[in-house]
Amino acid sequence: MSTPHGRQPWLHDRQIAVHGNATLLGGPDGAIGAAGTGLLVDDRLVLDRLAWSLDGEPPTVIAATSQGARTSLWASARNLGHDGPDPTVEVHITRTVVAGGALESLTFVSRATQDVAFTARLSVGAAGAELAHVKGGYDRPAPPAVTATADGGEWTDERHATNVAGAPAPARIKVEGSILTMDWDLVLSQGVPVMIEVSIGTERTAPSRFDADPAADRVDWSGIAVTAGDRRLEALVTGGLADLRNLLLTDPDAPEDFFAAAGTPWYLTLFGRDSLWTARMMLPVDLELAGGTLRALARRQGNAVDVDTAEEPGKILHEVRRTTYVDAGHGMQLPPVYYGSVDATALWVLLLHDAWRTGLPENEIRDLLPNLQAAMTWLQGAADNGTGLLRYVDASGHGLANQGWKDSGDSMRHRDGSIAPAPIALVEAQAYAVEAARGAAEVYVAFGLDGADALRDWATSLTERIRDRYWVSDTDGPYLAMAIDGDGQPVDAVGSNMGHVLGTGVLDGDEADRTVERLLSPDLLGEFGIGTMGRSNPAYNPIGYHTGSVWTHDSAIILLGMAREGRASDGAPIARGLVDCAAALSYRAPELLAGESVAGAPAPYPASCRPQAWAAASAIAIVTAVLGLDVDVPGRRVRLAPMRPAPFGPLRVTGLRFGRHRFTVEVDGAKVGLSGLPDGVEVDIH
Repeated sequence: MSTPHGRQPWLHDRQIAVHGNATLLGGPDGAIGAAGTGLLVDDRLVLDRLAWSLDGEPPTVIAATSQGARTSLWASARNLGHDGPDPTVEVHITRTVVAGGALESLTFVSRATQDVAFTARLSVGAAGAELAHVKGGYDRPAPPAVTATADGGEWTDERHATNVAGAPAPARIKVEGSILTMDWDLVLSQGVPVMIEVSIGTERTAPSRFDADPAADRVDWSGIAVTAGDRRLEALVTGGLADLRNLLLTDPDAPEDFFAAAGTPWYLTLFGRDSLWTARMMLPVDLELAGGTLRALARRQGNAVDVDTAEEPGKILHEVRRTTYVDAGHGMQLPPVYYGSVDATALWVLLLHDAWRTGLPENEIRDLLPNLQAAMTWLQGAADNGTGLLRYVDASGHGLANQGWKDSGDSMRHRDGSIAPAPIALVEAQAYAVEAARGAAEVYVAFGLDGADALRDWATSLTERIRDRYWVSDTDGPYLAMAIDGDGQPVDAVGSNMGHVLGTGVLDGDEADRTVERLLSPDLLGEFGIGTMGRSNPAYNPIGYHTGSVWTHDSAIILLGMAREGRASDGAPIARGLVDCAAALSYRAPELLAGESVAGAPAPYPASCRPQAWAAASAIAIVTAVLGLDVDVPGRRVRLAPMRPAPFGPLRVTGLRFGRHRFTVEVDGAKVGLSGLPDGVEVDIH
């Protein structure tokens, strides 16, 4: 039995590449061997060492970058070639994650005038450990033994058989327990490249019904392009799409469908909330992701009452894992299919409604109508508890204490910094439910279902309860509390939750104005986005997971809400901050970052996942908000209300969706142009 070791590996300086079910993590220089590095496949570490030496000395990495499935390293072999200050032997390393494995390609180039002879040695470490051991910093089980092959080695753990092969075949192969050593004797002539390729592949020896495969080839985003006066916006969109594309997974129960995994390395699987928000943000440019996500979650919609899994009829799940996920440090044990989410069900309804308006084919919507009705039944039933509010509490004793997007145990705070008691009724969960009920009513009418009026009435009643229960005041005026706690008191810390209420139809004009004003106050707005908790709170911590950090998706959702309230231009500082942050981080938007900067540069949240799906999709959310874009295919309308002044200069966006049609928008000062829309579409420009 393994025992806890204690500390989660930090990721802020890691080189991370991902492709579907596989992730390769290296140190800042790409080195693989330290804690939190290695190759993960299907949430299992299969390799934890990959180290090169050239005549006994590792190459010195000068530059390293990762995007999508690839990590690129540029290094020098300082011990080879001519003596002197200028290195003369270059090593170019490209690591590409492929389905269930990786390809390591080295190209050596000598600038020396004489031939350079040396031995290149690769040391590979076999591993076999579940993701929880890696994330929790636990002592891992003993690694499997390696068996030599003609061109490398192989090993088998509980769930995978792993093979390492070199091309050309190594001159010498040595095995010592779990360590494989491969040697190549090389000679470099001036300016003549010499290449070594090492492939790492895995096969599932104990397949799980939750195993998902890469789906990057299911999308064609080549027609999506952004051209802006500020070229950084273009780079962010390009980088976000590359990362998101490689986070796509097939549904193992229906491989023709795909969805976005939440993020890597810790959440490379289907997450209700994360996958839904990602698909919703991507709707302006992609409909197929929405369809696949809706169906993948509908197939797993709750149909029974189970306290252990938090399942209830009609409820949309929180996450899917291949095995039971154990976090001994926090006393958490999540079953493979876990439903502990108060907001995923409403978010599923919102994605269905918005996908219908953006042009998801009617037959796909019609097939999901029973799931829509079940979801609405759950929402209304969940609020039928004496308070009229959607609440959560972990009844199992080993699930998530908090079941909104701020799901850490200490996220719900009062103004004095104290932790609020359960059950918790989040303000955004109520607002999502209101918007979901009104959106569902529109779908009911369009598809001839009964009950639309009852849904609208329920939404109106819930709106009034929000207005009556959640507004609180401090010396700066009124604002929305984060939640109502188990004692019936407002959870009155100033937090970003109120921003998710924007655009849901809950707020009147004055209430929206007050909410925007509070979000843009120095208490919440920082250089790179909106903080999760106000700086004035005693519990504020700039590197607290939900108590002062800044989350990319959180700020992007708030930005979209401002646009829907007709306040898009007020969100310009948020949009610029998100782009400033990503530009400083090689255009890979982080899951979250610290709430304080360092000399004007973003400071990392050390355990932040990269890439993260809803952070990557936020690039499209920024563009959507800057355009003030709203597409209504059933109503045959497109609305544009661009930010003025334009925060990124002239802007041209191609590949936008109006059903099966793709169109282009150009904004240059007061000039707004559209092309590619079908005939008969009304265009409304503000």
